[in-house]
Order: sequence, then structure tokens, then C-alpha cells
Amino acid sequence: MLMAQTTGAQSGRAPARPMRTQNVILVVTDGLRWQEVFGGADSAFVFGDPRIVGGDTTGVRREFWRSSAAERREALLPFVWGVMAREGQIFGNRALGSSVEVTNGLKFSYPGYHELLAGFVDPRIDRNDFGPNPNTTVFEWLDKQSGFSGRVAAFATWDVFADIFARRRSGVFVHAGWEPPYPSPRNAADSVLNQLYATTYRSWDNNAWDSFAHAVAMRYLTERRPRVTFIGYGETDEWAHAGRYDRYLNAARTVDQYLSEIWSVVQAHPDYRGRTSLIVTTDHGRGRTVRDWSNHGKDVAGAEEMWIAVIGPDTPALGERKNASPVTQAQIAATIASLLGLDYRRDVPRASAAVGDVVRP
Repeated sequence: MLMAQTTGAQSGRAPARPMRTQNVILVVTDGLRWQEVFGGADSAFVFGDPRIVGGDTTGVRREFWRSSAAERREALLPFVWGVMAREGQIFGNRALGSSVEVTNGLKFSYPGYHELLAGFVDPRIDRNDFGPNPNTTVFEWLDKQSGFSGRVAAFATWDVFADIFARRRSGVFVHAGWEPPYPSPRNAADSVLNQLYATTYRSWDNNAWDSFAHAVAMRYLTERRPRVTFIGYGETDEWAHAGRYDRYLNAARTVDQYLSEIWSVVQAHPDYRGRTSLIVTTDHGRGRTVRDWSNHGKDVAGAEEMWIAVIGPDTPALGERKNASPVTQAQIAATIASLLGLDYRRDVPRASAAVGDVVRP
């Protein structure tokens, strides 16, 4: 189902007027529940079994517990709520009648990333070790459009993204996992950076997956200025699977800090300022209770529940959405293209339509 307001992008036509957006940054933090995004730290966890928070209940409550949901969510995600939700839009608060859902039925990573990047579900993609993506993602499609060739890039903590973006075929620059910053050096400067990586890698904290991916992404963003960028952070999912709610909360707040840094870079550079849209989302949800929150998958109720936040020059500042028509994960791909004034569904008719209210009519 689509948003109630219909736009040209939703009906398969190009937008009626040029978009001010010239660049899009898509950020995904793996497996971050909508419950924390909209309600902050969950009382069932921070006032429950101390083992879930590493035994430091006092410290976790001091950092994340507040008397109201609005205060708790701002303590957890100050940039999302202080900037994105005020100047853009955020969908997914089911308590207010706004839902965003995964539609692939599997509710884990590769199928989720494929759905949001390609815009449709492929039932063949049913495991994380599926291999190279046989379908064109919106990133690969954009790399073939005029003005975008060589200016599309992806950075992520998970090495499987080399397959999700079909790196060997697509032409998209992909940095995945712990590989050198420039897997295929284009020039001497890239080779020097790779040598620097080789000498500093051993000093990097091997638990700090997100910080490494973020550092590489920010360097590329400032040096190469891509027009379309994907950044995938994974520690929210890793710590949830480990059953450590305290570290899951810390990872979420760190991602929020990364978002603030990304947006500061955007506002500081004339190529990006006033010309860039930022989309933030997740690939799947998680279980709803203390018993199953650490898991997700087709048999976990609630793992289909997700959220999306958007800010940019073509997105009306409608804030936290209430009583909105349902949105699906598959709508993200066409939304990215529509923000750039392009019609992804013209060439990929299987893709779901853009989220209409996100793209200014």
C-alpha cells in the first residue's frame, strides 16, 4: 500500500518539476527496533534482568532512562529527533498509526537489503550466503544514468554487501567489512591509503566494526564527493544477537552521532548543502519481548516492523507521521530515484512506488 497522497513518481511518471536534491545518502543501521526509535530505552529491559544490561543497571538507567518516551528517545537518538524529525519526516510509530513493514516474509538481512535496494522481493534470495545479487539495485541503475557514473558508492561493516551490490558486475564502488579502503586502487593516492590501512589495521579495535566503516565512508565522502552513497552499520544487530541491551543502546546512539557528523559534512560543503537528502532506516525489526528481542526471522513476530526517517530539500517537514497509510520497505528504492528527479520504475516495473509524501509534489 502507498501513502495517501499520490504524486507523479508514484504513478510511474517522472516528477512534474526538477528536484532540488542532487545527492542522496542512504544509511541503514541493522536490526534497530522501532520500539527504541520511538520510545527510547525499554523499561522491561533496563528494570529487568541485570544480565541483559551487562550487570550495570544503574549506569544504563543514568544514560538512557527518562520519565517520558519523548525524553528517552531524544536521549538515545538526539540527532534523529532534534533534526530529522523536526525538519523532515519519520515513519513507523505504530502507537500513532504509522507502520513500515518488511514484505519479504523472511525478516533477515540479505532479503531485507535486497528488498529496500531493488524495490521488490525475489523469493530466490532466501539466505545470507546466497551469493552475487542477480538483480539490478537502484544503486546500480543510478550508476548507469547520466551524471552518476562513477559517483555511486557503498560502505558497510558486513562483507556480504559485496554480493548484495553485485560489486563485480554493477560498477558501484563497494567497501565491505575489513577490506582495504580501496579494494581496486584507481591511482597512486589510493595505493598510499591502502598502505596506510595496512600499517594501522592491527591497532584498530576488532569489535569496532561500525567505526571503521564510518571512517572509510567519511573519507570517501569528503575526498570523492559521490552523488549517491550507502552506509550500513551493523553493531545494533550484533549486540542484540549477543543479548546485550546496554551495548545495543550504545551502538544506536553511536549511529546517531555518525548521522550528525554526516549531516554536518553535508551542510559544510557547497556541493552538498541544500542539495542532499538523507534517508535512514533498518533492514528488519526484532522480537517484541524480553524473550525474543534478540532474534528476528520468519518465525519471530514483530521482526517485520521497521521505520524510515527522511530529511532533505524536497521533503516537507511533516515530522513524526500519525495515522498515515502503510509504507513498505520495498518503496525505498523508488523514493531514492524520485528524490533525484528520476523514474526507477520506468526500467524496473516490479519495483514498488516511491513514498509520495516524502517527495515534494
